[in-house]
Formats: sequence, structure tokens, C-alpha cells
Amino acid sequence: PPAEPLTELRQAGGVRTIVLNNPRRRNALSLPMLQSLRRDLLHDVKSRELRVIVIAAEGPVFCSGHDLKELSSEDDVKHHSQVFELCAEVMTLIQKLPVPVIAKVNGLATAAGCQLVASCDIAVASEKSQFATPGVNIGLFCSTPAVALGRSLPRKVALEMLFTGEPLSAQEALMHGLVSKVVPEDKLEEETMKISQKICESSKSVLALGKATFYRQITQDLDTAYKMTTKVMVDNLTLRDGQEGIEAFVQKRKPVWSH
Repeated sequence: PPAEPLTELRQAGGVRTIVLNNPRRRNALSLPMLQSLRRDLLHDVKSRELRVIVIAAEGPVFCSGHDLKELSSEDDVKHHSQVFELCAEVMTLIQKLPVPVIAKVNGLATAAGCQLVASCDIAVASEKSQFATPGVNIGLFCSTPAVALGRSLPRKVALEMLFTGEPLSAQEALMHGLVSKVVPEDKLEEETMKISQKICESSKSVLALGKATFYRQITQDLDTAYKMTTKVMVDNLTLRDGQEGIEAFVQKRKPVWSH
């Protein structure tokens, strides 16, 4: 029989759900899995109908990180570079997309899987979820996951995870800012859709501008960030939806977005 697709894409009501669909391999980010995920993230991404992307997974492991079979000495340096470069491309792509991306985590997220959660704009996790960067235990320090982890967590928390490989519980991940919300497993779908539908009520063009600006300003010093965002606020007012939103507020009606 034909192999199951490594990722499944479904879309309804403005919400695209991409499901990592290789539970037998713990949804490892193999080269084919990364290629499939990138393809689904980029599919018709400029469509007005697409408003938010949710990344979910089949099975008890959200994502176990890289497929270690691809990183053995049987493959050469060129192949290893290809794996890590594509992974970095996918992680940075998530933040460059014009729509918010939500990680819907139900289970274990380790190494590059933890990196994937940290790279998403929002992360909703079930109470049973755990997060770890255990590469140090097998002699492969999680240096690329550390990029996303170090930008999501306090430095000492990130370094403890990286140095020990010990997992964070869902509640610890929430406390330290790796995830946005923790809910019972049976409420995970409901809570993720609630956030998604709220996002869908806003203008896609305004959200795209806001998301891009957020990631630009976060790496700048205070004065540069305010100078840049001041100009963006002015630019926002020139958008059709920027004017529509203000007019609707003044006229006490719901805005009609053009996106």
C-alpha cells in the first residue's frame, strides 16, 4: 500500500491545521518530514482565506526532533548540513509567514521538536505534555534548538534544559514562557480553536504587518525599536483596514475587513 503522507493538511473557516503524521517514528523531523512541513506551511499562504495555521501531531509524541538515523556516520557532512539547514529554514519561515502559527502540543516535544514549539507564535499544550532538549545525553548538544529556546525562555532555564537534558512539565513550560496556555487534554482542541477563531476576526493585512514588526523590533535596542514601530503605526493607518477599523469604532459598528 502507498505510504501515509508525513504531514496532513486540512483547512476550514480560515484555519489551516498541519498534522505531523508519522507517529511510528515519533514524528521525527527527518529530511522528508521537514520538506513536507515546509510545503504545507507555504501552500497558498497569501490566500485571503488563510488566517491562522495550527501545527498538531498524531500519537503520544508531538515531535522527537531530528531522525538520528540521518545523522549517523553512514551519511556525509553534506547530507548532515542539508538536514540542519532545512530545519533552520523551516523554523525561521514560521516567524516570516503573514499569519499567526499556533503549536497544539499533546505529548512529548524534544530537541528540534521543542525548537518547533518555541518557534511558533503561540503554543497551547495539554497537561501531559513535556519539553526537553536531551541531545547532550547522546553527545549531540542541541545548539540549533538553543536558538529558539534561548529566545523564548529565561537564559538560566534554557541552559539548565540544554546542559542536563531534563524535561520541563507543561506547567513549568507555562511558568517560564515556552507555551502560552496549558489545558486538560480533552480541552486542547477547543482551546486551540477558540484562539484561532478569535484571530480570524481580525484583518489579515493588519495582523501580517503586526507580526512582521514584532519580530523586527524584538532584536533592536529601545530607541531603534520605537523609531521603527512609530513609522509602522503611521503605515498601519494608511491600510484600508486601518481606516475601516477606526471608522467602525467611531460609528459603533462591526468593521468589514478587506484583508
